[in-house]
Amino acid sequence: MAQAPVLERNPLRDGLVLARTPDPCAMVIFGATGDLTHRKLMPALYNLALNHYLPQGFTVVGAAHSPLSDEEFRSQMRDAVGKYSRTQPIDSEVWRSFSGGLHYVSMAFEDPSGYARISSVLQDVDGTRGTAGNRVFYMATLPGVFTTVVRSLGTAGLSQTAGWTRVVIEKPFGHDLASAQALNTAVHEVFKEPQVYRIDHYLGKETVQNVMVFRFANGIFEPIWNRRYVDHMQITVAEDIGIEQRGAYYEQTGALRDIAQNHLLQLLSITGMEAPANFDAETVRDEKVKVLKSIRPVDVAHDVVRGQYGPGWVAGQEVKGYRQEAEVSPTSLTETYGALRLYIDNWRWADTPFYLRTGKRLPTRASEIAITFKKAPHQPFAKTVVQELSPNVLVMRIQPHEGASLKIAAKVPGPTMRLRTVNMDFFYGSSFLVESPDAYERLILDCMLGDPTLFAREDEVERAWQLTDEIERGWAAEPPPDFPNYAAGTWGPEAADALMERDGRRWRRP
Repeated sequence: MAQAPVLERNPLRDGLVLARTPDPCAMVIFGATGDLTHRKLMPALYNLALNHYLPQGFTVVGAAHSPLSDEEFRSQMRDAVGKYSRTQPIDSEVWRSFSGGLHYVSMAFEDPSGYARISSVLQDVDGTRGTAGNRVFYMATLPGVFTTVVRSLGTAGLSQTAGWTRVVIEKPFGHDLASAQALNTAVHEVFKEPQVYRIDHYLGKETVQNVMVFRFANGIFEPIWNRRYVDHMQITVAEDIGIEQRGAYYEQTGALRDIAQNHLLQLLSITGMEAPANFDAETVRDEKVKVLKSIRPVDVAHDVVRGQYGPGWVAGQEVKGYRQEAEVSPTSLTETYGALRLYIDNWRWADTPFYLRTGKRLPTRASEIAITFKKAPHQPFAKTVVQELSPNVLVMRIQPHEGASLKIAAKVPGPTMRLRTVNMDFFYGSSFLVESPDAYERLILDCMLGDPTLFAREDEVERAWQLTDEIERGWAAEPPPDFPNYAAGTWGPEAADALMERDGRRWRRP
């Protein structure tokens, strides 16, 4: 049997512009010895270097409490890249060149002398590596020190240079509307809004960006992307893991603040937004904010479900319940699951329900957007054998197995007219013969390029917190459910199924 030819290149990538190089710059990472830097930031920077996206002389200055020399910091970062990078093994020549720009400053974040040492290192690399006064300050610390670090940057004069300066702030950006507004005020004492990059890594995922491409670059989708043709939408962020030694943090957060306030509402705004006049950053973000401002006030008692997992089985292994996790109260009322039914009160989406859900210890890890279209108005197949014929559904898979699937009706091969529902699938890996870059690679590069399109704006964050606070107040006024109300390894509480069943619908199983 003849072997299939091996593709040496992918024709789908022909003609693509692959080089986007920002200005020479230095990135200061506060919290450089932490988990985020090890797992995400340093592997992302290494892969950008590997693919020739970083500018000449790019420099990283790590800042944290641990007493490390430059060489010890470089050694730690090599171990992190070796463990977490999506590309293996490490290219020794690329690492040698990249690691030559890694420096470290040991400091307490409240100590002014530490910022003076950072300033000295930055001035030195401006001369030796040509970074030209361009700075990215990355907050990879605990949220409680964001304000301290930002204000200290201002006091030390680090926010004012001969080049450009930008600050990247990780989620959570506050824990409610009041704290988000206070943090915005503190940040704006030092940086103007165009300098502020509030990062949500979901927006850097290829499939999330592809939602806009599907809608606005293909003439067949946008004409039917409205209440006339769409029955409803489901947006799911499901996790099979528990809280992973984050009991103290999760007790103060819960699923609503941890996932719904940012990831789910970001996906909702991209899916529901109007077509922007262009893809300038502010034009796109204006349309996203309009969606959030159009969300109907939530009837918490009827449109929101909360849950907490108990003991159960996931992937064939017995797991403990949330209340048995470390640093969790045995009588905790913190939710590990949330389901919402939202309505966008505008011309495009009036009375079309958007169902959002997220949860821990569900049967599988999956994030997706599913658009269910209305059934055809007339079925001329009354005398035809129809096997499980269902409405058309377009599914955008964010993770894992990034891609898209369109469910359609098709004729079963044979001499008779028999119908069956089938899927038309698109997978990134098989279509482009390349692994999708990590979300942080795209977002870090965009920040260095000065493109805030995929970052949350001040009014966007505050509107999302306003909606979240509305639900939290509703929960505070209602008796909590009898927790735990779903077993680990199931798809959530029965009340979530009832939320859909009242509308004659049901949740998808990713």
